[in-house]
Amino acid sequence: MSWTEGEGKAGAGINVIEKILDGKVLQENFQIQEGQNTGFKGKSMSVFNPNTKTWKQAWVDNQGGYFDFTGKIEGNKKMFQTAPRTLPDGSIRIQRMVFYDILSDKFTWDWELSNDGGDTWNLQWRINYTRIAQSSK
Repeated sequence: MSWTEGEGKAGAGINVIEKILDGKVLQENFQIQEGQNTGFKGKSMSVFNPNTKTWKQAWVDNQGGYFDFTGKIEGNKKMFQTAPRTLPDGSIRIQRMVFYDILSDKFTWDWELSNDGGDTWNLQWRINYTRIAQSSK
């Protein structure tokens, strides 16, 4: 995975995603290897609830971050979004991840932020994912 950081510099990392627990849970292992946030690591667990037909994801990272997302599909985009949270200034913050241009070997992932309850969204980070072929062991 790669992205553009400030002043046009490149950032890069690796994200290993695997099915666990009898194939019912997706586990993500995210690590930044190049760029201004080198050393940042995170993990997520995602599961589909067939009763509500929604995805749930819990994210944690090595900087003490924790997010709880609910997933949905809008057109050709797959999204995971936090519940709205009212900030001390009265604004309503929502964060979301948007996955699109999804092909078998690549996709684009945007991290977006809204401080008006989801009326408008601001791009925080765009990551371009490319599948790396697994080596046989």
